[in-house]
Amino acid sequence: MTDVDETQDPGTAQPDAAQPGVWSRTDELVARHPFVVWAWGLLRLDFTGIAFAALFFCWSLTPSLLPRDWLFQGLIGGINAAIGYGVGAAVGWAVYRYLLAGRSWWPLPPRVVQVLEIVVVAGSIVAAVVMLVYSAGWQRELAALMDAEGTTTSGYIRTGGLSLLVAAAAISLWRVLRDLVRLVARYLNRWLKVPRQAAFPLGVVLVAFLAYTLVTGVLLNGLYSIANSAFSLQNNSTRDGVTEPLNPERSGSPESLAPWDTLGFEGRNFVSRGLDAAQLSAANGAPAMEPIRVYAGLETAATTEARMDVVVDELERTGAFDRNVLVVIPTTGTGWVNPTAAEAIELVHNGDTALVAAQYSYLPSWISFIADRQKAADAGKALVDKVHERWLTKPPETRPKLYVYGESLGTQSGEGAFDSLGAIRETVDGVLWVGPPNANVLWHQLVTRRDPGTPEVAPVYADGLVVRFADSAADISQPPSPWLHPRVLYIQHPSDPVVWWSPDLLFQRPDWLSEPPGYDRLPQMRWFPVVTFWQVSADLANAAGVPDGHGHNYGTTVLDGWLAIAAPDGWTQADTDRVRGVLESVVGTQGPEK
Repeated sequence: MTDVDETQDPGTAQPDAAQPGVWSRTDELVARHPFVVWAWGLLRLDFTGIAFAALFFCWSLTPSLLPRDWLFQGLIGGINAAIGYGVGAAVGWAVYRYLLAGRSWWPLPPRVVQVLEIVVVAGSIVAAVVMLVYSAGWQRELAALMDAEGTTTSGYIRTGGLSLLVAAAAISLWRVLRDLVRLVARYLNRWLKVPRQAAFPLGVVLVAFLAYTLVTGVLLNGLYSIANSAFSLQNNSTRDGVTEPLNPERSGSPESLAPWDTLGFEGRNFVSRGLDAAQLSAANGAPAMEPIRVYAGLETAATTEARMDVVVDELERTGAFDRNVLVVIPTTGTGWVNPTAAEAIELVHNGDTALVAAQYSYLPSWISFIADRQKAADAGKALVDKVHERWLTKPPETRPKLYVYGESLGTQSGEGAFDSLGAIRETVDGVLWVGPPNANVLWHQLVTRRDPGTPEVAPVYADGLVVRFADSAADISQPPSPWLHPRVLYIQHPSDPVVWWSPDLLFQRPDWLSEPPGYDRLPQMRWFPVVTFWQVSADLANAAGVPDGHGHNYGTTVLDGWLAIAAPDGWTQADTDRVRGVLESVVGTQGPEK
């Protein structure tokens, strides 16, 4: 096959010029069914584009941060193949126009061209199949590294077929837009008498504006509204086994200022779960206090300010400012709070705690990350500022230690409350942030300014004097040097795509892919322009679907984080082992992040 004539309008093909006066069956088909011919033209391919498409597809099969099944790999392979095709077609056009046009030996004889086309197609197929086999092996190796189930080579071969369909659809869509530009340019020339030289660029601008408006102003807003409506319905539901708390120390109880039916799906789950005083006493072998959990849902009050007023009034009502520890928890999109992190700090302090959180969206984190990032930061600032303001009114000698905890998008929400590292140290007694997104402003500043010679995947900032980064329990105390209070700790896995995904991956190799890999990333992972961005984007969909200690699944490492930030006096390793055992017995019973 050869590519469609780039100068010809769709549906205006003419009889074969090589045979003047001859009206062939093909010409008759063109005359009678121009749409069919145009539609077939959507599938005709440029052979330079095919070669580049195969190259990009093979790149996409190299390992990424997390194991990928054939479905995700097929989607990513198809997207990258389509991009590679576009790059190849552009390169082929440029080479022809600026290097080959006008050469005495160009074009090549038809037989030579046919041989080259066969070689390109056959070579592309063979390369793709060989890489699929290698890729299946890499996926099994990566799965074994994370104690997960690996794929089979025969099952992974399906990737090729799906990628072909996805690439064909993407290329066809591009050609539809290209032909629409030509159509607009033709009518601009005929109706408005716009010169041909200006009609095509103007057509590009008009179609690009139309497409942008359709996607951002209509499609995305429509999808956002639909998602918001759909998840607001879920927000009104309650997880099986969750019931209204009766203890006055919980929001949603009969004495609460935040009614049960206003807390939302995740809020009801947060206040009704966790260990009570009797269970904490049994676990720790000492009399425990009833833990305080305060929460405000989107329906608790009409405005953010009013919800914050409810929050601090709830803290006053429950006696939270008389506890030993008060933890402010800016949440993820739907208001989810990691149950393991909540139970860990309550176990460590035997219930002498108060946890406070508030919902700011109906949407799950991955949608909120796209549509509500500023809203998340504003919500975190409102919560931290309001609680801190009331906390300051209490006598310094009796008020609780004030900590901030956040996970995933909750770290971005929490960072929104502070302008700098200095502001954190002046405001709270410690911060624990887990799985921070790469877009976090403060995190990015600290990592960028890390001490020379320390890797991006495990940075050291200012000798670890105030803020530290860790990927595991054993890594939290590194470097072995003084760590001042208040402490700031980020926990992040080398394989967590939430931490490492960034639009910069499109055209810039990050330091973490130039350095030796972390403990759970394959050294075979390489950076390729455009391709790596889509690989890590696919990893986001399975970020929490891997075993503890990998990806975006931090398990009981949050316990070690809490002990680094807020350990009670006299705490021992035996205490840690006891609490970890309790946490491991309940992990997975409270539902995943939403």
